[in-house]
Amino acid sequence: MRVGISADSTCDLSPELYRNLNVTCAPLSVIIGEKVLHDSVDVTPRDIFAAVGAGRTVTTAAVNEFEYAALFGKMLTEYDEVVHICISSSMSSCFRSACAAAEKTGRVHVVDSANLSTGTGLLVMKAAGMASAGESGAEIAKALENMRDKVDASFTVQDIDYLRRGGRCGSLEAAGAKLLHIRPSIEVREGAMYAGKKYRGSTEHYLKHYIEDRLANPEEIDFTRAFITHSPCEEGMVRFAMDQVASYGLFRELIDTTAGCSVCTHCGPNTLGLLFMRK
Repeated sequence: MRVGISADSTCDLSPELYRNLNVTCAPLSVIIGEKVLHDSVDVTPRDIFAAVGAGRTVTTAAVNEFEYAALFGKMLTEYDEVVHICISSSMSSCFRSACAAAEKTGRVHVVDSANLSTGTGLLVMKAAGMASAGESGAEIAKALENMRDKVDASFTVQDIDYLRRGGRCGSLEAAGAKLLHIRPSIEVREGAMYAGKKYRGSTEHYLKHYIEDRLANPEEIDFTRAFITHSPCEEGMVRFAMDQVASYGLFRELIDTTAGCSVCTHCGPNTLGLLFMRK
């Protein structure tokens, strides 16, 4: 049995990983003003930052049922089954629309990743490996649902204004954070985003302490792989984070990926996260 794997563009895998894993991407929409574009197809994070800087409104929209049905239908001409992994159902209507499309096409298993960005990407990579090993769609979907709570996903954010525009914090809170040079972290728990620990200081200072906090209990961590996922960042920021994580000597694979338009629209430049699985 041949099982095809697809995922929302919010999983933030690189084009190279999509190709190597044989994963099909379902791009979310990015609306700049009145123009509708598609994540990583005809719009990039830098386009978003330029638009915001010019005072234009930028929002994102879920993949709709029609788009999913077209994607699944095309994949089912090549595969016996499809497993599609969605961004958390509490963050987007993608899951609901994908389920509606799957019901019409049949032979599609839709998985709510209860996550975003490469937190979802970790599950996508697992699904791709299981599909390559010949496991069925039902087996893959069940395995992902059993392991999604083990994903450790978090980000640090420098520009609090992007969170304010997206309704993730109030104007007063944003003003106070900017005044005090606070760098908040965001954590994904039970499918939703929550405020995590707040950091202060230079970029290197707060990233060092953020990474220390995330890796504080190594006995609980699955060392198979980790992602450093980030929006376009100031020079040296990503290299510093990669070197810091590598210095612990924990992960067998450490992958650098650039966040897609959805994360960048809501979190802004110089956003960086460390994402991995726990045991």
